[in-house]
Order: sequence, then C-alpha cells, then structure tokens
Amino acid sequence: MRCLRTLCRGCLLCVVAALVSCQGGNNRVDTSSGGDTLRFKYATLLTVVRYADHTHVVIRNPWARGKVLRQYDITKPLCRAVVTTTAHCQLLTWLGAGAGIAGVCDAQYIQVPYVWQGLRQRRITDCGNSMSPSIEKMVAAGADAIIVSPFENSGGYGKLEQLGIPIIEAADYMEPSPLARAEWMRLYGLLFGCERQADSLFHVVDSTYNHLKAKARQLPVGRRVLCERKTGSVWYCPGGRSTIGQLIADAHGRYVWQADRHSGSLTLAPEQVIDRAATADLWLFVYMGAPITRSQLLDEYEGYRTLRAMSQGHVYGCNSGRCHFFEETPFRPDYLLRDYVQLIHPGVQLGGLRYYKQVE
Repeated sequence: MRCLRTLCRGCLLCVVAALVSCQGGNNRVDTSSGGDTLRFKYATLLTVVRYADHTHVVIRNPWARGKVLRQYDITKPLCRAVVTTTAHCQLLTWLGAGAGIAGVCDAQYIQVPYVWQGLRQRRITDCGNSMSPSIEKMVAAGADAIIVSPFENSGGYGKLEQLGIPIIEAADYMEPSPLARAEWMRLYGLLFGCERQADSLFHVVDSTYNHLKAKARQLPVGRRVLCERKTGSVWYCPGGRSTIGQLIADAHGRYVWQADRHSGSLTLAPEQVIDRAATADLWLFVYMGAPITRSQLLDEYEGYRTLRAMSQGHVYGCNSGRCHFFEETPFRPDYLLRDYVQLIHPGVQLGGLRYYKQVE
C-alpha cells in the first residue's frame, strides 16, 4: 500500500464506505475460506484476513472469551480520523500518517508536537472532552473514522453510534504483553495505508526489545521493585500480569506483586502496600507537575518513611508532563525496557534514562 499522504493528496472528503464496521456482540470470528490470513507474532485479539476486494478485521472482546468486540471490512485506507488517545496520535506521526489526524479529544493532555502545530494552524480540530465529545466538531472535521479506547461494560458510544462513522475500538491496551500491544501498529498501518512503514517499525521494536531482554537475562536477578504511589486513600499498583509487571520480569527484576495474576491495576490500602514493599530496593512512579522531592513525598504520606528504597534514596519519578511517557511507551516498549534494565541493574549503562529521574 502507498503512504496515506500519497493516497489522500487532493482528497477533500473520503468515502465513508471505505471502512464498514459492525458491532460484534455475540458474533463469532469469520473464518470463511478464500482469504489470506495475516499472521501476528504476539497480538492475541486480532484476526485479519485479506480477500481480493477487501480486508476483513476482527477484534476479539478482551472481557468476554469467545466473543467479538467489533468487525470491519476495509476496501481502501482511511484519510481522516478523530483520534481520542495520545498514544495513537504519536504512532500515526511515526508512521508518516499524521495528516490523517482530523481531530483529537482531550487536547490538553496530548504531548505530540505535530498535533500542537495542527491545532494552532486549525488543520486539526479540538473535539473536546473524550467522555462527552462535540459531535458537531467531529462532523465538521470530515472524519471517516473515530479511534477510541473501549472499556468493559461501557454501555456503548451514545450519539457517536448514530453518526454513521466507523468506530475503531483500540483495545490494544488489553493485550497480555508489551509486544502484543505494540504489534497493533500493524493494524493501524493497514487502516491508514502505511502498512510497510508499520511492519518496519514493529520489526525494530521487536528486535530491540528482545535484545534488551536477552541482555538482562545474562545479569544476576536485579532489584525488587515497587511501583506508583498513594492516591487519596488507596494505592493503585500494576497487577502481576500487567504490562508493567511483564516489563519488570523482562528486565530480570523482581516485582513486589509478581505472584499476582491480574492484568489490570490493583486497588490496595496504603498499609497493605507498605507492608509488602517495605524491603523493596527500588521505587518507581509516574506523576505530572513540578519536580517532586523526597521531603514532599514524606509530607504527602508519613508511611513512605518505612520503605527501604526511600531511606536509601532509590526513588525515581517519571514526570509525564516533561517527557513523552504516555505518548511513546505503548508502541515503543523497548524504550521503557531500556530504562528498566538500567534501573533494576545498577551500573549497567545503556545510553542513560529516557523517562525516569532520581528524586532528590
């Protein structure tokens, strides 16, 4: 397929029929003969079959085993889409398909320079809050698809369903491993006519990630890790089977909740976390705002004082307002793994940290 920019040159309006979607519901995956199935190395929620005149895409429901979330028949690449997530905006710019971003939601949280410039120049429409977007602005943007992050028992998409514009449910974040999620870039490359670019980028991600993983395996088992920090009266920790849990394991580290079998977040009492993680060697968390200090952390919660990582100064924060953590890591988990290998194995130098800085 040619790049989206070539396909859409001089195109003011893309035909909606280019991509027809249908709600999955209880439908089974269509495995009819006559097509050529695209093989995925890691992704578990996708089935893509090429036919002579179209490509059939099935997204499995990650919350209901054996069910289908949504299906699509693609007859030509998309030209313009409203993209509601910052990670997918970043990915499209990496694929050279930034011109396909017609509009965005939650613009204040999207740290992608291409999008900032497009909003200033009014090439990209600010469609408002992702929970209650402006339908009028989506229509005015001339979008031929809307990319959204689905949620379990979300109740549907309300007025968006009535627009007649296909909704691309980006369930990539529900994949069971970092590389499985990243491999969804091959689907987005297919959708936007940049399949070759997506395949090439994923090859780099795959090979780099596995090289780092193999290097970490040659090292002694590394530090024991605690993640995130207290929020209000609870402490949200990644589950043992989450992407973060997998990354720590692939960095040959020990996660305090590694025996847990949840893929999402754990909602825990702070006392419960402190008790489990008191002897953790390394404390990592993501935050946004002014740089934080250990003194401020102790003002926030006195219980942090009992953490070995705190007393030894092994506390590292990622200020997502000053780096592109949420934009980059979903589809470049190799970037994050490089940080983790260096943090979990003191003395290993792999070019310095990209996201984390030691809390002073």
